[in-house]
Amino acid sequence: GAHLLLRHGVTGIRRGGAWHIDTSAGPLTADIIVNAAGARAGEVAVMAGVPVIPITPLRRTVVQIAVEGEADTGLPLLIALDGSFYVKPEGNGRLWLSPHDETPDVPRDCAAEEIDIALAIDRLERATHWRVTKVERAWAGLRNFAPDRMPVIGALPAAPDFFWFAGQGGWGIQTAPAAAMIAAAMLEGRSVPAEVAHVNTAPYLVERFAP
Repeated sequence: GAHLLLRHGVTGIRRGGAWHIDTSAGPLTADIIVNAAGARAGEVAVMAGVPVIPITPLRRTVVQIAVEGEADTGLPLLIALDGSFYVKPEGNGRLWLSPHDETPDVPRDCAAEEIDIALAIDRLERATHWRVTKVERAWAGLRNFAPDRMPVIGALPAAPDFFWFAGQGGWGIQTAPAAAMIAAAMLEGRSVPAEVAHVNTAPYLVERFAP
């Protein structure tokens, strides 16, 4: 029953009986806003005039590379003991490589920086026998973190109709199914599904940032 609007930016949010949201697709109204805006979660909260949870965007770079010979695609994810890079097979003899960077950034559509690509390749070649012959793709994303680096789920007492779903940081892919089940149950005022009933949600609730 959802109506999905893509590529329509939010330009204003205000209260008035309900939430009134100005977008490039026209005005919308809602009883509850779910702030799942990733690196822009803080900007959305400021726009809505609600207490802001400090969500910091940190840039992470990934490069798809080819190496001399053919990389062993049966290898697991490999992480340097000092945390300076990680590499994983991606099939077709290719590798995904990251300098494991966490560079403070601003909310934006970011791209991989040349220095981060170079650092990743240098660290890989110093630690392994692989020699990079080609950079085929490179991209970057903004992983968003709360001050305690834990997910932020729920609504503050001062704004019960503004629901936070942010701060997934670097483990969003692993936790997304369980986090989504928990958040959906909270939004709908029902018990969490049996699959996640064992999860202690206290460390993730937004109330820990309440004034």
